[in-house]
Amino acid sequence: MKGKSYIWIAGVLALASVAQGQSARIFRGEVSDSQCALNVHSLTRSHQEMLKSKSMGGTSNTCSTYCIEHLGGTLVLSAGKDVYRLDRPDLVHGFEGQKVKITGTLDTKLNQIHVVKIELESQE
Repeated sequence: MKGKSYIWIAGVLALASVAQGQSARIFRGEVSDSQCALNVHSLTRSHQEMLKSKSMGGTSNTCSTYCIEHLGGTLVLSAGKDVYRLDRPDLVHGFEGQKVKITGTLDTKLNQIHVVKIELESQE
């Protein structure tokens, strides 16, 4: 009986996502940590203060990595004034502190991007 309930719930969730009709779109910004991007210890929503003090590394990458590993931060996409949570750390890890282009869908209730693809932003 439990197996049928799980299948029914999965089917309802699948139909709900189709009903919303969300298609993948492109998001651009910097992969950051929630600590800096959400002003937990930064006044500029960036790594600027931390890089000046060198307290958490000398680059945006080392600052993000430090905050995630030691201060409980999570991976986010900082896109101007918008900050989005990212649901696929397995795909995003390694892009910390870099400008990227993410293909994904936005869950507006969670303000979270379901990451389908990530790549470095071209430096044109």
